[in-house]
Amino acid sequence: MKRIAGLSMILLLAACQPAKEVEIEAPVRQAASPRNVILMIGDGMGLAQVSAALYSNNNRLNLERFPVVGFHKSYSGSDLITDSAAGATAFACGVKTYNNAIGLGPDTLPCITILEEASLQGLATGIVVTSTVTHATPAAFVAHQPLRILYENIAVDIAESNIDLIIGGGKTYFYNRRMDRRNLLAEMSDRGFLILDNVPSPRSKIDASRRLAVFTAEDQPPHVNQGRDYLPYASLFAAEFLSKKSDKGFFLMIEGSQIDWAAHSNNERDMIKETLDFDRAVGMILDFARKRGDTLVIVTADHETGGASIVDGSKINRLDMKFTTNGHTASLVPVYAYGPDSESFSGIYENTAIYHKMKAALNLGAGRESTSIKGE
Repeated sequence: MKRIAGLSMILLLAACQPAKEVEIEAPVRQAASPRNVILMIGDGMGLAQVSAALYSNNNRLNLERFPVVGFHKSYSGSDLITDSAAGATAFACGVKTYNNAIGLGPDTLPCITILEEASLQGLATGIVVTSTVTHATPAAFVAHQPLRILYENIAVDIAESNIDLIIGGGKTYFYNRRMDRRNLLAEMSDRGFLILDNVPSPRSKIDASRRLAVFTAEDQPPHVNQGRDYLPYASLFAAEFLSKKSDKGFFLMIEGSQIDWAAHSNNERDMIKETLDFDRAVGMILDFARKRGDTLVIVTADHETGGASIVDGSKINRLDMKFTTNGHTASLVPVYAYGPDSESFSGIYENTAIYHKMKAALNLGAGRESTSIKGE
């Protein structure tokens, strides 16, 4: 009986042990400072969205692998509740500007973006999104327009920029849905772009001397529950492609755009699926960074959307969620960092600080509170 009682106690203690934690992995060899910076933005992805994805995925996410976590204050220069244009401009330029502004400071003058600064210093640059490439977040890194809805103008800015890689929807704004009848695709081809309609596999032998534009849809790409699946492998392809393009390193912005759209609709099922799709991309980028040891990875959101919460009665893999709004909120937004200089992303700071931290990591010059410049 004593042996049975002892065995029962052992089993009871074993059952009470917590689930195995996700290991925080160190890079194989970590450089003193990063050669590459990858900024990943889960649009609208606050703590509730991350929590919902975690608890709907057997309590596991790639986001758990980050050793450094901080928070940023997302308010814009005009409102406590930011929009994606002002939020992305804060990341791109280091300035708090008015809602709807794309790559402009509060004085309405263009501000040089970190992507443009990186390009001027000889780094390769790219964006990968699940929206149109003319949408607010990607546009803020490449374009300079007073209103986010000026998609045709934004397309011109992208076509005339020095960016090396774009992946996302919105092909129609480059040749078909244009009042000026310009064929920007032909112009881009003349400027050295290879134009594709499908994302190459990460192992594709695309000539790294070419610039590359991959349009995944004529307009907006479909939702992930409609079969869209390119973000994870497009993210890895982009990192591999850009790493071959310049011996000085690269800057890459990746956005899981449609987390925000699902949250605006208060659709928790789609919101969770979009967040998990984004997390798969995060996992592939973390694996890339771990193998290299010279890549700083930052994951954050421009704002939280929906005022989402997980309420009483929820269980692992079966959640009950409520929303307080169809819009954005002013909640603090988590920031996850991995790799060289990742420790600088701990704490609580303004969203503009992310720009300054990335700029310092890439040694692009001393950060400033305002980087407004006159148009080129």
